[in-house]
Amino acid sequence: MSEHAEWSEAEPTVAPASAAVTPADAADAARLVAFGLQPKLQPARDQEYADLLRRYREDPPFARLADAVATGLGLIVLEVSPRAGMAVTAAEDSVFAVRMGDYARRTSADGGDRFLHGLAHLAVAVMAFPRPEDLADDAYIGRVTVNGVDAFVRQACHRLEERAAEQGENTDPASDAPGLETAWRIWARRSATGATKDARRLAGSTTGIVAKAVTFLTDSGFLQRTGDDHGGTYRTTARYQLQVRDLAGGAAMAELLELGVVPVTDGTPTLLPADSGEDLELVADAGLPFHSI
Repeated sequence: MSEHAEWSEAEPTVAPASAAVTPADAADAARLVAFGLQPKLQPARDQEYADLLRRYREDPPFARLADAVATGLGLIVLEVSPRAGMAVTAAEDSVFAVRMGDYARRTSADGGDRFLHGLAHLAVAVMAFPRPEDLADDAYIGRVTVNGVDAFVRQACHRLEERAAEQGENTDPASDAPGLETAWRIWARRSATGATKDARRLAGSTTGIVAKAVTFLTDSGFLQRTGDDHGGTYRTTARYQLQVRDLAGGAAMAELLELGVVPVTDGTPTLLPADSGEDLELVADAGLPFHSI
């Protein structure tokens, strides 16, 4: 009788703990994270994904469990919503992290090109969301073109060259020096297209590097291709907006914006600084993607 009584008293404390998190709950949480790792998958087109998102929003213990699963995988949850799904990004030490060095090595044998690929990704982000309010507005959709991004970077190169000349800085630094100051010099010297005899764009040209960047972003669910004009036209997704919000505090992005190449005056985006009357030459058919909504 004594043993039975002790077991009966202990049972109520065990049952709630078991009911709080079950193996099925853990499986569902992991399944939701797995959906989040498929960036092209849209919740509206997958009923199970939509149901798990709804459960995440309505069931706080389940939401904490899903967050814990993501954290254990080295993922940072940016947002969980019908528009973005379970949007996650990889922490620096995550097995899912894509490092720029690895990305560049897959693209080119020249290690110096790593700066160019990083600059291309940075420029796409700045072009897609040139104003702080664009990043803050969930309904905003940015648009970029391959030629437009290349034109923007070349314009930034011109501004950096002017700044270096004004400050009396070395105009031909060591090629392995880090930062934008080196990247712009390499970019400015590189051919924009370098087309082959059969009119194919060379991968090592600057538009080839931008094309690689936007293709990667499209494959990652951050951009959607909308046409072939101007080297390829793209629109942003909710996931990319969240990703750029996370990037926006970076020093390199701030430095690029501070050049005044994409200034904000009356809210109308423009390539040239508002106080400059200089007519700088742009890449032909740049198709610059600035627009107002």
